[in-house]
Amino acid sequence: MAMTPQEIQECLPYSAPFLFVDKLLEVNDKGAKGEYTFPEDSYFYKGHFPEYPITPGVILTECMAQIGVVSFGIYLYNLDHPGARIRMVDPEPIDVSIALADTYIDFKTPVFPGDKVSVQSTLVYYRFNKLKCEVIMHKADGKVACKGTISGVIFPYSKMKS
Repeated sequence: MAMTPQEIQECLPYSAPFLFVDKLLEVNDKGAKGEYTFPEDSYFYKGHFPEYPITPGVILTECMAQIGVVSFGIYLYNLDHPGARIRMVDPEPIDVSIALADTYIDFKTPVFPGDKVSVQSTLVYYRFNKLKCEVIMHKADGKVACKGTISGVIFPYSKMKS
């Protein structure tokens, strides 16, 4: 049985101040969609152009990865391995992890403190536990903030520690 967006969100291996997912709207076998609002008091704005704060590209990329690749990867892995222990917040050992493998992102327009964005990912391929997606981030006004491809590898956590 497929996981719901809420169940997937509970599995994300992040917490504040490095969680960039407010809500997963949809996750299916074709991709994922979610939203995030960048709080005006986020730690990175203090030093990233203090007179004219904008969201760093690496943070925008991370937001797209968390919504479009990690959330989607958890969904796909669960379809292939029903009942797999992918809950990242349990106190017991983690069985599965997702690591960034590759990114190519074009930045189109700045994202400012307080901006709400939506992220949509579309499957390019998923094979041998490697997931590659096209991702696009829109601002609330419909403008494209950034877009590109992100891929990640899904593997047993024990291999990551070796």
